Amino acid sequence: MEELLKVENLRAGIDGKEILRGINLTVRPGEVHAIMGPNGSGKSTLSGVLAGDPRFTVNGGTATFHGVDLLSLAPEDRSHEGLFLSFQYPVEIPGVTMVNFMRAAINAKRKYFGEQPMSAADFLKMMRQKRAVVELDNKLASRSVNEGFSGGEKKRNEIFQMAVLEPRLSILDETDSGLDIDALRIVAGGVNKLKTSQNATIVITHYQRLLDYIKPDYVHILYKGRIVHTGGPELALELEEKGYDWIKQEADNEQ
Repeated sequence: MEELLKVENLRAGIDGKEILRGINLTVRPGEVHAIMGPNGSGKSTLSGVLAGDPRFTVNGGTATFHGVDLLSLAPEDRSHEGLFLSFQYPVEIPGVTMVNFMRAAINAKRKYFGEQPMSAADFLKMMRQKRAVVELDNKLASRSVNEGFSGGEKKRNEIFQMAVLEPRLSILDETDSGLDIDALRIVAGGVNKLKTSQNATIVITHYQRLLDYIKPDYVHILYKGRIVHTGGPELALELEEKGYDWIKQEADNEQ
């Protein structure tokens, strides 16, 4: 099967400190990959590097996204090509309504591919359809982006953005952080409804509980900037039971 994302020996860091020390990862269409690991292992750095966060410096390796050199693209072009990053702490954008924000995003993507802007009527019709996917209240869609939203509303809002943009690859960076069980169910339900045989998801999380709702095909353990263990969904259950100490000990013994 074709590869949607292929990362080979990726090394990256921030302020002269290397954090990713040789990441290898292959994601194919239709797959869900979970990336777990202790604090400071490089999980959020990996998502930031793939999305093009300018704070990080790539020191080596490659990342190919559906045949395109991902690392050579500007962050906005990575988005247009179909990469979506859900933030751990979504930002507020006062004075910009969700409707205007999403219409600008959609039309920027259409312009990138040489297409005409979407009409207001077609856009509003699509907004109504996508809102239903994540049970997003109409009032939230007309407010400023994330302004005054609860943690659960912000995360639900991001899954709504994902529904509108229809990315090829979605990276959910600790999207379960701070969510109560109802918000977690709705967010995970939205992610599951948006899954197709053509797209893929990378879920970055500390906890097994999210993986009760979003079933991974593969679970990868990141430790000291490397993927040191890969398995199926049962690996997340083992981590829940044993913690990370056995992984750390195993990885340290191999070095």
